[in-house]
Amino acid sequence: MLRYILLALGLIVLGFLVWQIGPGNIYDAALRLGPLPLVIILIPSLLMYVIEAYGWKLVLGAFAQVIPFWRLLTIRTAGEVVNMTTPTAYMGGEPLKAYLLKQYNVPMAEGAASVVIAKTTLTIAEVFYILVGIAIGFLILGTGSSAGQTITAAVLSVAVLVCSIAGFVFVQQRGLFASMLVIIKKLGVRIQVLEAQEEHLRSIDQTILNFYSQHRGTFALSTGVCFFGWLAESLEVFVIIYFLGDSASLWSVISMGALAALIKGGTFFIPGSLGAQDAGNLLLLQAFGYSDVTGITFALLRRFREVVWISIGLLCLALVGKGRRPQDQEGESPP
Repeated sequence: MLRYILLALGLIVLGFLVWQIGPGNIYDAALRLGPLPLVIILIPSLLMYVIEAYGWKLVLGAFAQVIPFWRLLTIRTAGEVVNMTTPTAYMGGEPLKAYLLKQYNVPMAEGAASVVIAKTTLTIAEVFYILVGIAIGFLILGTGSSAGQTITAAVLSVAVLVCSIAGFVFVQQRGLFASMLVIIKKLGVRIQVLEAQEEHLRSIDQTILNFYSQHRGTFALSTGVCFFGWLAESLEVFVIIYFLGDSASLWSVISMGALAALIKGGTFFIPGSLGAQDAGNLLLLQAFGYSDVTGITFALLRRFREVVWISIGLLCLALVGKGRRPQDQEGESPP
């Protein structure tokens, strides 16, 4: 029920912003765009998906040789559509990714472990990206203005995020799923499905622990690859602003892209971050000196990109759902 209330509030906020700025002004700004710019705007996010899928491929180890890269990209896209459309802190699609890997004879323990590790490297890379963006924002905007106060609030938000990530990695070292089972038992809650899979869940924990102890270099490499994936977010900011007839420096687009990622992550509890993300992007661009019209059009164009990727993700979900069964691939096993 709460998510529907938040969704309704998000729609109201977005509608209010459009009404305040003026639908005619927004339409005039969007009218300057043609079909080709709308396609070009999608290129940075495509690049981001490809790079991050490669970061996931790195942590799959020997099983990565079994799965064609384009299929791994399809599975990732299918999982991300669940992340984008459900208020699950962008985690709802991760179990789906692990399940879909079974089509390529990847055991559930290894598949689930790779998903957890890939999510960890992606999130750590995002934190570094946001920290870089905040530092650049301080240099561009200073600390004395309201924009500086916004950056200060962002620093505090990232501090919480860093602590959360550190805690998440620490729990993985202690056994992520085993820790969850212990907490559930201490609370006196009995979930028969989890209890029945306890041995299997502990196997996933051991696989994760083995990776961290034996493949530190691969973990660092995957994190670095994902960092470049996040930089594609900045490229999208530059492209949108360029086609809206404004200009932006390299440093400002990195800062805006990173802060936009922080805004999106901070509003995960709202379905699609509707309203909150758009208002945040509007305020963000205002802080960097852009007009209200540019700010809201920027936010709506990013929504356009999300709608396109949701459509692509649903198509990918339909395709991988018809993929080959594990038993159809006998003989295909990692070396």
